[in-house]
Amino acid sequence: MLLTIDAGNTQTVIGLYATDDDPHPDRRADDGLLDHWRLATEAKRTSDETAVLLQGLLGFGGYSLDDIDGMAVSSGVPRVTATLRDLADRHFGFGAVVIEPGVRTGIAILIENPKELGADRIANAVAAHDLYGGPTIIVDFGTATTCDAVSADGEYLGGAIAPGVEISMDALVGKAAALRAVELREPRNVLGRSTVESIQSGATYGFAAQVDGLCDRIVDELGPCVVVATGGLAEHIAPLSRRIEHTEPWLTLHGLRLVFEKNS
Repeated sequence: MLLTIDAGNTQTVIGLYATDDDPHPDRRADDGLLDHWRLATEAKRTSDETAVLLQGLLGFGGYSLDDIDGMAVSSGVPRVTATLRDLADRHFGFGAVVIEPGVRTGIAILIENPKELGADRIANAVAAHDLYGGPTIIVDFGTATTCDAVSADGEYLGGAIAPGVEISMDALVGKAAALRAVELREPRNVLGRSTVESIQSGATYGFAAQVDGLCDRIVDELGPCVVVATGGLAEHIAPLSRRIEHTEPWLTLHGLRLVFEKNS
């Protein structure tokens, strides 16, 4: 079985895939996905602690660490990257495939300094091109909201980075004494009739409009594009967007699986 791990600044998403010895081009992102988990990212967690945590999660589905024969990682946190490398070496007995310079991804990265591009954005680009071809815009609702573009030839063309939904909400509540944290959900009306509804309206419709505006400008540069959304908050914002056509919760994990297959 293949363990795919996407470690972001805020949350870590883990997917367990059945090993596919004969990958096919029309496979969906969730094909072979046996189980998945979302955890808070903790940079101080050791590889031994991570192994215990994984063993517990795997055990709920009747699996164990002994069932894992491959591991693919994207990480934006260097300490977590080092921990996951040590986890693979120490507890699995093999090296993890980590998205970093020198790893085969199958896409050309056409930006000034390819080493600056986040591993999760590379995995998203690989997966989006595999699933939808191109040109494609990938909107990732994570710690930051990113809009990345991939050409029809599988080239990463560049992107835009904006403060994420949760960061923005935390900043609003932290800086405005009269406001409080609210559940992120679509209100009854755009014109909120309470402070809670007003915040919810500004957050949900505001971030949807932000993404639509960025996608409009990218389309002005590239021409018609397929727009796919992913990330933990995509389910809240994507349905309110005019531009987002597809929502793929496991896009990053699918990209990790593809990169693993290219390097195994």
